Amino acid sequence: MNDAKIINDPVFGFIKIPQGLLLSLVKHPLMQRLTRIKQLGLASVVYPGAQHTRFQHSLGAYYLMSEAITSLTQKGIFIFDSEAEAVQAAILMHDIGHGPFSHVLENTLIRGISHEEISLMMMEQINRELNGELNLAIMIFKDEYPKRFLHQLISSQLDMDRLDYLRRDSFYTGVNEGNIGSARIIKMLNVVDDSLVIESKGIYSIENYLTSRRLMYWQVYLHKTAVACEKILVNLLLRAKQLVTEGKNLFAPPALRYFLENEVNAAFFQSHPNALHYYEQLDDNDIWSSLKVWAGNEDKILSMLARDMVERRLFKVEVRDTPYSEEELDDVRRRLSVEAGVSLADARYFMSVNTIQKDMYDINDDHISILYKDGAIKDIVDASEILNVALLSKKIRKYYLCYQRF
Repeated sequence: MNDAKIINDPVFGFIKIPQGLLLSLVKHPLMQRLTRIKQLGLASVVYPGAQHTRFQHSLGAYYLMSEAITSLTQKGIFIFDSEAEAVQAAILMHDIGHGPFSHVLENTLIRGISHEEISLMMMEQINRELNGELNLAIMIFKDEYPKRFLHQLISSQLDMDRLDYLRRDSFYTGVNEGNIGSARIIKMLNVVDDSLVIESKGIYSIENYLTSRRLMYWQVYLHKTAVACEKILVNLLLRAKQLVTEGKNLFAPPALRYFLENEVNAAFFQSHPNALHYYEQLDDNDIWSSLKVWAGNEDKILSMLARDMVERRLFKVEVRDTPYSEEELDDVRRRLSVEAGVSLADARYFMSVNTIQKDMYDINDDHISILYKDGAIKDIVDASEILNVALLSKKIRKYYLCYQRF
């Protein structure tokens, strides 16, 4: 038998990929595509170190999954080798359907279909190539397998996806507050009644994890400058699509051109095999290549927005706790129309208004259970002395108004 491949990861050190199914997945073109898609989209406009890729994150989540399987097995939780391999394969591929720049394509060039659904379509495609070797992995991914805790390791409050991205994103952005004790959390994992629980010794690590997650969301993922940059890109793609619809000839690589020329929704995706083929060709480079060319386009709106992106001239952002009135938005629209020299209707491309909400912990939806030595189980909000359930489950809502600077 050949030796495992070893990859050196800056966050976790050496990651072993055994020969066979798992290595063939890591080498697969659809996994390698993730090396060309940044994990944090446009967050690098705020944190220049955030250059890591979805591929690196997938490897990290795989490493943590391997650690979790070892830890649970040592506690007497029975996991067959075939189940272990399947859950490792599923976590490797959990993000395979992501498009460039995180969620920018969803609801601009593609509507009504999520990257999770596309991930599943890609997994099924690879499964056909591998003659059904991923059947079990896909069952676990879809939560159709009797051992439900295996699915929880992929998708839950305590999944390996979250444990990796918080550690990794904290490392690459330099936001130390996000640095969670993933190794300790994994060591404290256990299974009761087919459900993941945390042993009571791990309660402080979980308190830190929930607090870190909240910090990372507001400091990194929903940082107002990164949000503003994303809105420029969304408006830019909408403008490009509008111009192509009007018959204008725009430069675009074939994969991007396909989504500019077609109205792609869930039904279209299902009925046109080409849609998935072109989606699989799309990565960050297609968008950047187009932006650099569009910066010189004769269309004033397209070129200005493209230059905003290429030259980092970001929308101004105002954030507040109350909604913006129609009168306020009309005022902004009128001012932009005059300053940009465009019609009132076209002024919408130079602004964006959004409501951003993040629930850190919803006790009804998804909970973290703490296991005590006497076998008792409590929810973290009842078990913790410092976590305030009212504060933790409070729905934080912020209103963002972004607009072009002149």
